[in-house]
Amino acid sequence: MNNKQKIIVIGAGPAGLSFSYDILKKSKDYDVLILEKESFVGGISRTVNHNGNKIDIGGHRFFSKIKEVNELWEGLLNVGNPENKNDVLVVRNRLSRIFFLNKFFDYPISLSKETLLNLGIIRSIKIFFSYLKSVFFKIKKENSLEDFYINRFGRELYNTFFKDYTEKVWGVPCKEISKDWGGQRVKGLSMWKAIIDFFKKLFNIKSNKIETSLIDKFLYPKFGPGQMYEKMYNQILEMGGAVKFNTSIKNILVSDEKVYQIIDSNGVVIDCDYLISTMPIKDLINTVIDENKTEEVSNVASNLIYRDFITVGILLNEIKQKNKNGGKLKDNWIYIQEKNLKLGRLQIFNNWSEYMVSDKNKTWMGLEYFCNKDDEFWNMKNEEFKNLASTELKSIGFIDSVEDILDFIVIKQEKAYPAYFGSYNKFDTIKNYINNVQNLYCIGRNGMHKYNNMDHSILSGMMASDCIINKKDKKILWEINTENNYHEDKK
Repeated sequence: MNNKQKIIVIGAGPAGLSFSYDILKKSKDYDVLILEKESFVGGISRTVNHNGNKIDIGGHRFFSKIKEVNELWEGLLNVGNPENKNDVLVVRNRLSRIFFLNKFFDYPISLSKETLLNLGIIRSIKIFFSYLKSVFFKIKKENSLEDFYINRFGRELYNTFFKDYTEKVWGVPCKEISKDWGGQRVKGLSMWKAIIDFFKKLFNIKSNKIETSLIDKFLYPKFGPGQMYEKMYNQILEMGGAVKFNTSIKNILVSDEKVYQIIDSNGVVIDCDYLISTMPIKDLINTVIDENKTEEVSNVASNLIYRDFITVGILLNEIKQKNKNGGKLKDNWIYIQEKNLKLGRLQIFNNWSEYMVSDKNKTWMGLEYFCNKDDEFWNMKNEEFKNLASTELKSIGFIDSVEDILDFIVIKQEKAYPAYFGSYNKFDTIKNYINNVQNLYCIGRNGMHKYNNMDHSILSGMMASDCIINKKDKKILWEINTENNYHEDKK
């Protein structure tokens, strides 16, 4: 007889895979079955291969101040020379910039001579005095993301670099977005931090404390992030774990504050001792059958909002836009600040890893658009996306005409970003319900409805594993990526 406890994991993205890998590696007391609704692993962190050219959806830097996460990554793929072997992490230079006023600005915005020249004297003076005003006359109660940004950067800089782009991403005014988003995504950054960083660089003063958004190097799998998760998946299989693809969840049966069975999309009934969920909480709550699930919990879940995401892969002979010295652009990401364009951000995959491109003499880019699944934009035909992409790239000087596009692909990703508006302000109602279901653990970005970076999603999986093995209170999972200093310093 098999006396092992049975664990069902919903989702084979970074969080679900990391949980499964960690618990199988540390204990032989559990049977792990992963149910994945798609036919691949990696979730939004997968790598898509199109005619030999690889796409990293959204872009994933392998950098973390969390020791355990770094050890996990480097235990699966060694840092090494990509010319000699394939299973390696390569060290990449980080360069992300903002394209605004037909000029390039540092991202995050830095205090530099180039920034001031690009902004012009009048705008720079306005930004300076606006920042001083925010220092001496802070908004006492931050009720929104707009308040959060103004307190840290001043209203003028907020209006110049944050407002339009953020509203392009989310499709709603910053006044309607919770300040929690800023706390998780920008951490301790502010104008004051940018000033300090400027003087440290000026006088070559090194610091052990690095804000995540200010790192200048990161690790990256030779063939994109999906390579890491395919390796993790294979290791899970070798350790006895199982994965069922093209399988979603129909119902989760709960009684006496415990999940005891799930019914999958094929009608198969599966008993379980633990359920680990990375599926969107909106969908999770909708599938739960439990007499203790209140109407309020269902209503809050039903009104959670997500932002969907489209990547248009574009192959070119070259990008016409150049650096000031006439050289090729070295950016990983370029944030498109121009308000009149739908394009939010673009990636140059050659600069993430030259092995992402089948012909290194060509340039492979990903144009990123933010939308909602039910809007007209999501339902555009592929040829329409090609024409839109070519029009917008031409307007910012990246191509001359649509004939420059050698190949393209359109990739759509539902529920890419959990939103901090809608019923988010009542999210504690859901959290309290989940905490009361003793053997239900929610992890990952959508599993926790938290806009985590990849490393925090992985950490949530590893911590859930630790909670089960060592009988710890699972409530600590909600603390991940909530405080500015939480796991932010290297030890």
